[in-house]
Amino acid sequence: MHATRWILALLLASLAPMAMAAAPFTAGERHGVTTLESAAIRDGAHRDVLRFTVWYPATPGSEETPLTIGPADAPLFEVGRSAKDAPIAGARLPTLLLSHGNGGTARMMGWLGTALARAGYLVIAVDHPGNNGADEMTLAGSVLTWLRADDLKAALAAVKADPQLGPHIDASRLGVIGYSAGGFTALLNAGARPDMTRLLAFCRAHPDDGVCRPQQEAGAHTMEARLAAAASPQLQPYVQHAQDDRSIPGVRAVFVLAPAIVQAFAPEQLKALQQPVAIVLGAADEVAPPATNGDVAAAQIPKATLHALPGVGHYDFLSGCTPLAKERLQALCVTEVPKEQTHAVVVEDAVRFFGEALR
Repeated sequence: MHATRWILALLLASLAPMAMAAAPFTAGERHGVTTLESAAIRDGAHRDVLRFTVWYPATPGSEETPLTIGPADAPLFEVGRSAKDAPIAGARLPTLLLSHGNGGTARMMGWLGTALARAGYLVIAVDHPGNNGADEMTLAGSVLTWLRADDLKAALAAVKADPQLGPHIDASRLGVIGYSAGGFTALLNAGARPDMTRLLAFCRAHPDDGVCRPQQEAGAHTMEARLAAAASPQLQPYVQHAQDDRSIPGVRAVFVLAPAIVQAFAPEQLKALQQPVAIVLGAADEVAPPATNGDVAAAQIPKATLHALPGVGHYDFLSGCTPLAKERLQALCVTEVPKEQTHAVVVEDAVRFFGEALR
């Protein structure tokens, strides 16, 4: 029995970045801000500020406390646990950039970020200006989706410059993670360039596709309103640069959950990606239907793998819901498959994937 456990530990260690899969770290958490010119055009208060969260392996003895979303006395989401501002364990750490979905937040994806921190990764997540659930959702934030890739690039630069966090980044082991619209973001950072007129043509031909319908996170942002905003003098300078290269040098691996907006990529853009790309999605997803998103990416990206989870929907990849949220936010909280089960599968897939791709 002891020999079997020893062999299993060796196998798990080969999949993790720091041989700590069998005895995970504590998850540390730090917050920061940087400035970004394009944030001001997207943010409802025209602030040029980009917020970011960093999760990382913390030194032994660091005490984790609960992470929630919502009022302290009536939280809606149970994210997990982390040790705020705890000392950082390890020297240089494999580094992952994390992009949330439309109307999400960095913290909403904390269930994944903290799990990866415990596995030995440094994870940098952002609140995309004008497109996050903590601030006003703006038309500019909804229209200028490609600028999300610039947010991750700016956050990476800010963390590199941080005297405490920067020395722990291993730029030679860099990956990107994205959920929903964040999947689109991750593919941009990998090197794919979008053609938003292609997405527009798709949506005109398929107005009932989940990606083309107004999302419940920003119901007033109809296709007509988005088109009018895109044509405005304020946004035109940014629209004209939608197809610019937004890759981050050194990205070696991409992990996407329920990717959306895939129809914005011409086939040749996806076929040109050289990194391994792991795609995990819910077979029951009606918001970013696999047939027009994840399945398309899997078929065209040369080194793509696809893991479709039966019975899982789009919002199953959000943080777990409190009983109060299950009453008030049934569309986000009522799932056929328990979220805990889905999250466990995703974490296992991510640790295995990045352990192999970034070793």
